[in-house]
Amino acid sequence: MTIVTRRALVGFGAAGAGLLLSGCDQLANQPGFRKILFSGDKINRGLQRALSDRATLAPEFRADQMSPNFRVNGTRNPNTPDYNVHVASRFADWRVQIGGLVDRPLSLSIPDLGAMPQRAQITRHDCVEGWSAIGKWQGPMLGTVLQAAGVRTSARYIVFTCADLYNGAPYYESIDMVDAFHPQTILAWAMNDQRLSVGHGAPVRLRVERQLGYKHAKYVAKVDAVASLDGIGRGQGGYWEDAIGYDWYAGI
Repeated sequence: MTIVTRRALVGFGAAGAGLLLSGCDQLANQPGFRKILFSGDKINRGLQRALSDRATLAPEFRADQMSPNFRVNGTRNPNTPDYNVHVASRFADWRVQIGGLVDRPLSLSIPDLGAMPQRAQITRHDCVEGWSAIGKWQGPMLGTVLQAAGVRTSARYIVFTCADLYNGAPYYESIDMVDAFHPQTILAWAMNDQRLSVGHGAPVRLRVERQLGYKHAKYVAKVDAVASLDGIGRGQGGYWEDAIGYDWYAGI
């Protein structure tokens, strides 16, 4: 099966118009073109479902291929009074609340997450800023957590609310149910065989390995199953999507 990514789709459309490579990049960087191609809910989310095999696994690597230095993306430290209390206690009282369209809401500690069946994976993090790094992540598959909570069939998206603040409000991000149940989508509590550091999202971050780094929400405090993104922020599904027009689907 030929897998067509969003980037390939941009190239295909430009080629059809007689534009190649650099021309495609110039066209793709035009706000008006990107708005037409990617901004609509039905267009953006429908195209990426129809034109890509989203069950495909992201590449995994050997331990000797791990990056000696792994940069921090996004917030380096939430540094709020509440978060600092958790840091001081080594997150002993941290709970990830699993709610929304579920039959059995859960309140999970870090030991609870560690007691679930674990997945460890060495993958490449691709940042929208243009850098990449390879690291090892461990935690339960998000699908396992959602099944334990009895996620309902009416749920279409999973929304993550985090401890870091942007403009005074908690950071938020979302994925759909296809990515939520992808085997490489995990709630990671460990990186490189150590508990997550503050800079890398302690105590829990999302790893959704087939998407760009800004989708990998850090400092996860709430995970909610919802039927629509209309009531989430400005309705585009995530902070950066709402604030500066990042694509909701950041598949690579």
